[in-house]
Amino acid sequence: MNSRTHSDRRLELISAARYFYQQGWMVGTAGNLSVRLPDGSFWITASGRCKGELTTSDFVRIYPDGRVEKAADNSRPSAETAIHQVIYNLFPQANSCYHVHSVEANLVSRFCSGDSLTLPPLEMLKGLGVWEENPNCVMPVFNNYLQVQRIADEIQQRFSINPPQVPALLIRDHGVTVWAPSATDARNYVELVEYIFRYMVAAYRVGII
Repeated sequence: MNSRTHSDRRLELISAARYFYQQGWMVGTAGNLSVRLPDGSFWITASGRCKGELTTSDFVRIYPDGRVEKAADNSRPSAETAIHQVIYNLFPQANSCYHVHSVEANLVSRFCSGDSLTLPPLEMLKGLGVWEENPNCVMPVFNNYLQVQRIADEIQQRFSINPPQVPALLIRDHGVTVWAPSATDARNYVELVEYIFRYMVAAYRVGII
């Protein structure tokens, strides 16, 4: 299938990446975004590209069997492609997966020593699918490893046994990853979790948590 058939999906990622870059959540070449196509393959940002200046040539296509479509300029897929593959395999309803690096995400990842972060019972949780009064909600936390496949393997193992309460996970001292049915939802989820993180950092500073 001609890659240009799905160029519109890459435009969604370009728009989101530019916005996240402007928020300071994808500084330098940090972060990665992907969108799944009807045949199960997905576009993911190429490695080492400024997220505020992406074009449709700055993406690599990955097929369900892990095969990488060779790019004209020999671009390499994001180093964290394995995490996106695991997310898409675990959650059939997920069609977009976004990973950003914010200061607040890294700070709150240090608010716990275990493998989950307790989230405050904010109204914003409804936007992540938590419709309870005073919910007891946690976000999974994973350790950061140089070998990304090790992180992906731990996500696979843990989520296969205990599915997360929210469509998001934290990698300690690294960043947050969200997944959603659409690119629009994924962008909203990033905004929601970043709002929650900012609240937690502010609350910590004034002694609320």
